[in-house]
Amino acid sequence: MITQFIKFAFVGATGTLLDFGITWLCKEKLNYNKYVANSIGFLVAATSNFILNRVWTFESKNPDIQYEYLLFMLISILGLSINNMVIFGLSKPWADKFFKIIPQYRFYVSKIVATGVVILWNFFMNYFYTFAQSM
Repeated sequence: MITQFIKFAFVGATGTLLDFGITWLCKEKLNYNKYVANSIGFLVAATSNFILNRVWTFESKNPDIQYEYLLFMLISILGLSINNMVIFGLSKPWADKFFKIIPQYRFYVSKIVATGVVILWNFFMNYFYTFAQSM
C-alpha cells in the first residue's frame, strides 16, 4: 500500500500541476468564475489521473474500464465537493483570523490546503473500491 500511495501521490502531483494550470488559465485568462475554473481544472486532472493510476499505480487488468472510470470519477466528484468546500471556507476574509493570507493569494493558498485533504480521500476510496479487484 505504501508503494501505491507514493505512486498515487506522484500521479497526483502531475495532476495537480495540470489542475492548477487549467484553473489558472480559466480563471485568470478566460475570466471564468473561480468555482467553475476550479471544477474544470479538477475534472481534467482527474481524467488524466485515472489513466495513469489505472496503468501504473494499480496496474489494473479489469476489462470493465467504463465501470472503473465511472467509479473513479464519482470519487473524484465527491473529492471535488470537498475541495470546493475547503476553498469556500478558507477563501473568505474571516479565515484571515486563522490564516494570515494576502487577499490576492487567498484562493490559491486555499486550493493548496484543499488538495492535501482531497488526496487522502481519493487514495483510500480508490484503493478500497475502484481498484480493489486489481490487487
